[in-house]
Amino acid sequence: MSSDSAPRAGAILEIDLGAVVANWRLLAQKAAPAACAAVVKANAYGLGAPSVARALQAGGCRLFFVATLDEAIALRGALGPEQEIAVFNGVLPGTAAEFSAHRLVPVLNDPGQIEIWKSFTASPAILHVDTGMSRLGLTAREFAALAADLPNSGIAWRAVISHLACADTPDHPLSAKQRSRFAAAAKRLPGVPAGLAASSGIFLGPLYHFDLVRPGAALYGVNPQPGRSNPMRQVVRLSGKILQVREIDTGESVGYGAAHVMEKAGRTATVAVGYADGWLRSLSHRGCGFIGGKRVPLLGRVSMDLVTFDVSAVDPALTHPGAMIELLGEHYGVDDVAIAAGTIGYEILTALGSRYHRVYRGSAGTNHRE
Repeated sequence: MSSDSAPRAGAILEIDLGAVVANWRLLAQKAAPAACAAVVKANAYGLGAPSVARALQAGGCRLFFVATLDEAIALRGALGPEQEIAVFNGVLPGTAAEFSAHRLVPVLNDPGQIEIWKSFTASPAILHVDTGMSRLGLTAREFAALAADLPNSGIAWRAVISHLACADTPDHPLSAKQRSRFAAAAKRLPGVPAGLAASSGIFLGPLYHFDLVRPGAALYGVNPQPGRSNPMRQVVRLSGKILQVREIDTGESVGYGAAHVMEKAGRTATVAVGYADGWLRSLSHRGCGFIGGKRVPLLGRVSMDLVTFDVSAVDPALTHPGAMIELLGEHYGVDDVAIAAGTIGYEILTALGSRYHRVYRGSAGTNHRE
């Protein structure tokens, strides 16, 4: 959205790029001497990959991970020709030429992808070895069959990686098993940088850092240590615009299905945000907002474009059409909303809708809007 669209928008999403960079630097310091990449897949977890990646580039990040080839090509246009961009999903049949043309680094996940890359080019690639996720990556059997030939395959191995399944549960025994399996695999590729830890894995300690870490969600303020104090700075603030305020009598219902009935007379505010904007329907009856630092509960069901809050206890001067309710921010962070919705912070961020007027702050001392 353009800068003149703010009056038309139903909500304002502010993204603190300075906080993203500060989070990356904190993680890089914690993982040192390992190098620290940045995961900006899914449009930088919904926050805008071009703006986020450029801020991280200016802050010192030199390696970026995305999920798909299309994401990588778009990011190349934003970052210029020199930055390393790796693609988790790897090189699929018919795509090798595009990887080469855009100077992208595929993550090779299976023998077929390795063969494609061997036959096409000697350009860099990353090897993914599965150590317990059972998702992408060479299985233990596949790696054993190929390991002796990998160092002399003609591929310039940029790194070897794996992915922890239970890093956000520090005492889970699978993490130690995966670390041991990965260390053994990495030894078969001497001199190739090894990377195991993403956001939560960094907090498992130096044994998990190896040569490279690749945080994602923690960059955007999601707590990498659930149940403990969040060391990351909050990145997003979402403010929803009040469309209408009304007095509702005792016994009257609110919203679809008459799902909420007023136990006593009160005042409600209807806000221009709904599940079409990523404000999840599972927040029905459970979510909240804040006005002037005071919590206002969500009433009834979240609908496609609207949600209603009980503002009976708030100064009427703060609850007029055009006034704002904080939906994400200082008082109600991404993880708080996720708990109310019965999900994780990743989903809250990646669901943030395209109808929000977006304002980026803290990028090299300047602000800009989309």
